Amino acid sequence: MIKLFINGLAASAGGGLTYLRNVIPQLAKQTDVETTVLVNPAICHEFDGFPNLSFVQIPKSRGAGVRFLSEQAALPKLILRSGAQILISTGNFALWRSPVPQILLSRNALYTSAGFLRDARARRDYTIWADTHIKGWLARLSIGRADVTVAPSVAFAEELRRWTGANVLAIHHGFDPLAFTSDPTPLPESVQRQLGESRDALRLLFVSHYNYYRNFETLFRALPVLSSHLKGREVRLMLTCNLDSSRNPGSYRAESAAALVKNLKERENIVELGSIPYRSVHHLYRACHIYVTPAYAESFAHPLVESMASGLPVAASDLPVHREICGDAAVYFPRFSPEGLAEAVLRISESPSLAQDLSCNGLKRAQDFSWENHVEDLLTVARQLIHASYRS
Repeated sequence: MIKLFINGLAASAGGGLTYLRNVIPQLAKQTDVETTVLVNPAICHEFDGFPNLSFVQIPKSRGAGVRFLSEQAALPKLILRSGAQILISTGNFALWRSPVPQILLSRNALYTSAGFLRDARARRDYTIWADTHIKGWLARLSIGRADVTVAPSVAFAEELRRWTGANVLAIHHGFDPLAFTSDPTPLPESVQRQLGESRDALRLLFVSHYNYYRNFETLFRALPVLSSHLKGREVRLMLTCNLDSSRNPGSYRAESAAALVKNLKERENIVELGSIPYRSVHHLYRACHIYVTPAYAESFAHPLVESMASGLPVAASDLPVHREICGDAAVYFPRFSPEGLAEAVLRISESPSLAQDLSCNGLKRAQDFSWENHVEDLLTVARQLIHASYRS
């Protein structure tokens, strides 16, 4: 029997929450593992009834900085009290003085991205620029504090090695196709109506909240290029966000993107569906023709696996991590080239045989990602650390 302590307090939305929702049930299945979990109290109920799990809490703190300091003070006592032999820190930042060996999960590509810092500065968003600098500094120091750092892809692990000089392991994040498609809850009626209104158009899908590093602007600039080559067929870009800062999580400013759409006269070709409940998003994938992502910074990108598992061909910016995840299930284009993006989409839309090949390749590739395998690999690392600590 081994005992783990998972610090998942920072996960309240996005990829961090997706990670916990998939990993915690897998850990609960392990008959030789007991897991103590520190998570946001708002999501504890999602794990009611799972065996081999216990939950702890610390007083809620406002702001990442205050939370970081409160965790540093409170966590060591909670870990010792739980009897844990290993700490798994899931949120990019390590516990400075862990009483047990520590595995750090590092998955934020913005901290290593000089391009993102240039982008934030060019937009004069100095708050995000400074916040990323500070958090990046802490994340880099954290890798030095952890016994083992784990990245979700080989490409990002190599990037972290170049950034820190430390050894970093790569363990792919997983995917559960049954869980992804098991909920029959349909899409909201408003979304179904918007999809119905575009039934005759080429429907492109991009699943993301609005942010800078997903490079929405290149995608928007590609639309008029694409429309000019579609020979009368309309194109519709389906977004799972709103180009309105007040209606998106985080502090990214969407006004310049909305102004660009207006200047390009592409308003009718961009459909802002807003946030889609995760339980229903599989319906949205299957209602579209091509998945597109122009992101310039990524560490894994779950929507790529979701789109491949849904049979969608992919047009993706040419990043090492995108090639690693998609392989021959995507057509790639230069990340800041609207013309390249439009050409990639046209190649797929004008060649049914290419689209079919990409779809088949994607369905096969998606099967390579498994949360069960991810947890097994993580537990192997944990057992090795426990064994080493006993020997020392």
